Amino acid sequence: MYNSGAALEKAKVRVGLVGTGYAAKFRSEALLHNEGMRSQLIAAVGHTAETTETFAKEYQIEALSSWQELVEREDIDLVVISTINRDHGAIARAALTNGKHVVVEYPLSLDVVEAEELIALAKAQQKLLHVEHLELLGGLHQALKKNLAKIGEVFYVRYSTINPQNPAPRKWTYNHELFGFPLIGALSRLHRLTDLFGKVFTVNCHQRYWETEPEYYQTCFCTSELSFNSGLLAQVVYGKGESIWQSERKFEVHGEKGGLIFDGDTGLFIQPGETTPIEVGPRRGLFAKDTSMVLDHLFDGTPLYVTPEESLYTLKVADAAQRAAQTGLTMFMKDTLDKS
Repeated sequence: MYNSGAALEKAKVRVGLVGTGYAAKFRSEALLHNEGMRSQLIAAVGHTAETTETFAKEYQIEALSSWQELVEREDIDLVVISTINRDHGAIARAALTNGKHVVVEYPLSLDVVEAEELIALAKAQQKLLHVEHLELLGGLHQALKKNLAKIGEVFYVRYSTINPQNPAPRKWTYNHELFGFPLIGALSRLHRLTDLFGKVFTVNCHQRYWETEPEYYQTCFCTSELSFNSGLLAQVVYGKGESIWQSERKFEVHGEKGGLIFDGDTGLFIQPGETTPIEVGPRRGLFAKDTSMVLDHLFDGTPLYVTPEESLYTLKVADAAQRAAQTGLTMFMKDTLDKS
């Protein structure tokens, strides 16, 4: 995709970070403590001057006042985007235009067309564009992949992540504009499925919000049904907030020879007359793993675990779900892909 010779000439990849929250903290630790110390964290910018100063002081780096300033810095090779979903596309475009490599937490953009343009821009600039999908590296997904063949042809999947929060926090993840449509903002819920089961045929979706003001909502509940080209049916349930009463994190995969049931961090392989526990690896250390793979790719050209095109395909499925929710109609992915 690009000539990494420039990075190889340097002892370290110099990094600028956009964001000071949960993901940014884990990313900073990974950048500061990776094997071989191949990266140097130069500067960061956050939502407010106060949070940026606190963050920069903690990691002994420079605090900047805007992401526009950060992407133009000549002493930065790689821009890591760990901020609100709404701004991912604009920052990635500016960083690539300024000749930087880019790592961005999913989604690449809230807009499919913009995401396509960013992938084309990265290729034109011969720069890395990596959309992080930590869910693919986690213990649950790895256990699913390892055991999938045991259950024969899969015909039904149900994936439910429900998070009661009372009171609901008044933060960006509960803001329509900043987070985006639920299955776009939480793209990993669909990306697990496309990674495991391939191309989608049709998409249905229903969703609603409970809100007392226009910008922020207190509860979100979304259900989507996907039919895959293979004939597999999948239901995805995503909910969070005040009007939800029971927490759930469950992934069920039903095949003709057995089932795989993951409830929280517990996994079971079910077959006639026998239920066997499945070991599920930890969710810790995934930012470090992702960061290490990015650095391996930049220095040695080793392949990454996910491509921007794969993330884009899932984004198109999520966009189809949004249009299905808005119109009440079934969306055919063939029609969606033909238009793009």
